[in-house]
Amino acid sequence: MALIVEKTSSGREYKVKDMSQADFGRLELELAEVEMPGLMSCRSEFGPSQPFKGARITGSLHMTIQTAVLIETLTSLGAEVRWCSCNIFSTQDHAAAAIARDSAAVFAWKGETLQEYWWCTERALDWGPGGGPDMIVDDGGDATLLIHEGVKAEEEFEKSGKIPDPTSTDNVEFQIVLGIIRDGLKEDPKKYHKMRIDWLEFPRRRLRELRGCIRCKLMGVCCSLLSMLMTLSLRARLLLFCGYGDVGKGCASAMKQAGARVIVTEIDPICALQALMEGIPVQTLEDVVSEADIFVTTTGNKDIIMVDHMRKMKNNAIVCNIGHFDNEIDMQGLETFPGIIVLAEGRLMNLGCATGHPSFVMSCSFTNQVIAQLELWNERTTGKYEKKVYVLPKHLDEKVAALHLGKLGAKLTKLTQSSLRTSASQLRDPTSLHPTGTK
Repeated sequence: MALIVEKTSSGREYKVKDMSQADFGRLELELAEVEMPGLMSCRSEFGPSQPFKGARITGSLHMTIQTAVLIETLTSLGAEVRWCSCNIFSTQDHAAAAIARDSAAVFAWKGETLQEYWWCTERALDWGPGGGPDMIVDDGGDATLLIHEGVKAEEEFEKSGKIPDPTSTDNVEFQIVLGIIRDGLKEDPKKYHKMRIDWLEFPRRRLRELRGCIRCKLMGVCCSLLSMLMTLSLRARLLLFCGYGDVGKGCASAMKQAGARVIVTEIDPICALQALMEGIPVQTLEDVVSEADIFVTTTGNKDIIMVDHMRKMKNNAIVCNIGHFDNEIDMQGLETFPGIIVLAEGRLMNLGCATGHPSFVMSCSFTNQVIAQLELWNERTTGKYEKKVYVLPKHLDEKVAALHLGKLGAKLTKLTQSSLRTSASQLRDPTSLHPTGTK
């Protein structure tokens, strides 16, 4: 595909596979909105006050129908948005077309090459001569990485005249990143410095003032694996899950309920105990590598299944990854060893080979994103948040949950003042909770 930015009749920039799919994307969007009550509640509650007016938000996150509802929630609250996908296989082209036509600048299509992927990331960050984004929704950290590496290269170039050398690394993807930064230096030696955000509008812009680099963490059942299990009639076969965190739990539970024999590998004693209490044995990869039919990595770490493991696997064993990145499986080593089927080239296969998570699950996750961004934007000049990593506080978690309750027909019971006074007195005297005076 020719890497040329296109524009809508209104002047909005985009690059998608097929704009003729926009009507189909709009229909799917309308269906998803019904199943994403948290985001729709955000629009109803916050939309009239336009809290994001003037905010520029860059997103690097799977460009799906559900993400499209997130984007249009941000724009309905007043934000300007530029978006790319964080995975070369996860874009739903009809979703990208609908957003590009109706709502925001989008640069994404399913089946991007790595070169195209990084071009799209660069476009999503390019807000013109006015600087860069105010906030980044960054599901894999790639947009943030490009800014940091760009600033570092520009500082080195200013100091010594040195330009990035793509041949200085063996990592094919990082070679592309360095090439993009090198070419950018020729056009503007301060390109990435201009993306530095200064909330107080000081003359000197500082990268540390960039706020809202939000890492989206998804949980839930890997529906595509369940579909694959049913399609291939694997009910009596053995599946190995490397990791029993939130994602691994969902997948292992789905596979177990579908009749598979499941084994988990784990490094964390608490997760291991949880698996055992669910009736799932915990062993090492080396113990079972020659027995399993399907291997699923869910760790978020690197070098989990290497070519030496693959040599010991059954012929036609299936290997896949549902952690975020593509380095849990030794793809380079696999090139030297046939007989293993790897789904989505080792990348996130529930989005690469299927449509990802259900809309309601994503409503919970993406409402977290909106509430977190509102908090960051509203507090941008107060000094409330330092240069640290923060966990969404409990009162904001409760707000996210509350935004979903009305649609589900839930009604919360309210404590009376008498109950509150009793609770307070018990906190002052913990023994009052126990009639015998024991704890």
